[in-house]
Amino acid sequence: MPGSAAANGEPQLVEARLVASVARAQLTPSGYASTEVWAYNGQLPGPTLRLRQGERLRVRVQNMLTEGTTVHWHGVRVPNAMDGVPVITQPPIEPGGGFTYEFTAPDAGTFFYHPHQRSYEQVGRGLAGALIIEEREPPRVDRDVLWVLGDWRLDRDASIRGGFGSFMDVSHNGRVGNTVTINGRVPDEFPVRAGERIRLRLVNAAAARVFALQFRGHRPWVIALDGQPVEPHEPDRGVVELGPAMRADLILDMTAGPGSRHAVRDSFYSRLEYELVHLTYSDELPLRARPDEPVRLPANRLPEPVLENSERHAVVFTGGMMGNMRALRRGMAWAVNGVSSACGEGASAFDPLFVLRRGRSCVLNLVNDTAWHHPIHLHGHSFRVLTRNGAPTRHREWLDTVMLVPHERAEIAFVADNLGDWMFHCHVLEHQAGGMMACIRVI
Repeated sequence: MPGSAAANGEPQLVEARLVASVARAQLTPSGYASTEVWAYNGQLPGPTLRLRQGERLRVRVQNMLTEGTTVHWHGVRVPNAMDGVPVITQPPIEPGGGFTYEFTAPDAGTFFYHPHQRSYEQVGRGLAGALIIEEREPPRVDRDVLWVLGDWRLDRDASIRGGFGSFMDVSHNGRVGNTVTINGRVPDEFPVRAGERIRLRLVNAAAARVFALQFRGHRPWVIALDGQPVEPHEPDRGVVELGPAMRADLILDMTAGPGSRHAVRDSFYSRLEYELVHLTYSDELPLRARPDEPVRLPANRLPEPVLENSERHAVVFTGGMMGNMRALRRGMAWAVNGVSSACGEGASAFDPLFVLRRGRSCVLNLVNDTAWHHPIHLHGHSFRVLTRNGAPTRHREWLDTVMLVPHERAEIAFVADNLGDWMFHCHVLEHQAGGMMACIRVI
């Protein structure tokens, strides 16, 4: 395990290289054709980058695609120049070109990386990978397991269907696929042993699909959301719900008997429930007679917002089919406070939604005035979720991406401590491309 500091007292440096290119992958079960994808280092998902909290990451990115790209470090509180947003923080990395990202990892947790240039297609074709920042003293578990959840729209020959950015997808619930993968493969079973304790890191790397996972016969405990520790708790109704770009760390105790088999079901879309994978127990004797106490992760050092005399703003998300049609008439499907923008997808810079002084506490009242789900992501910061529809949240969780269900309101609070222009957008990537995108400036 790497240390947190080099001999000279500087943060330990971890180096990696990512090459974005066309590749082939066996998304579907053996016996079916392979699929042409876009991938980092020729693999799906991209290589898992691991370092320890407080260490420094340097990643050299080379673009072997025929169009520009970037890499965004989703959920990591990076300096603005390292945020990977075209136009706002850097020019796109042109075909054949390269760029080096370098930053110190401030928070332990489960994060991921993906492009922000034409992301609705680049992510949809496979460009995403996990970034794991380990605690200085990780909790004791039998296995630390990562599931990167992917979603694909495939034709019968296993090729990726075209039509990215279609008006139908942009104006409805995004490009939801017909094939779901775990770590780049359609899964069948996940081998486990009775009595085993697993830390399961879930990353929703899909461009639009929402997951609602039920672990039949098991009681998962949520210990972190979007990389930030939370009071250990069982999820509501036993369902772990993750919108695009959201993450959850679970403690999953294997309490069933040797030789048994249990489904993990995805039940988010009405009448489209399916079995994602099966937990398949070996015939070995249990590792332990009963589960240990729940794991409690140490909190990251996030600045606590001061709610009294904080700056307050309302942010209203509108548009989509069955919504306000003014944006549709302008060729865009969505709007933030009445303004549609596609900045971050090759457009020119634009005025920020509002400007915050560095160190200022801010409370945003988010209003989803649409008939669709929107996972709203703020770059460069994590925020506390204070209320939903006026009721205090049970866990006051820190997030970087908050799911707003249709016609829901949520209050979030954060300290604007990271200088620069920061994207604030829906992470259904077709919604972002269709105008549900703004910018917050910290000066």
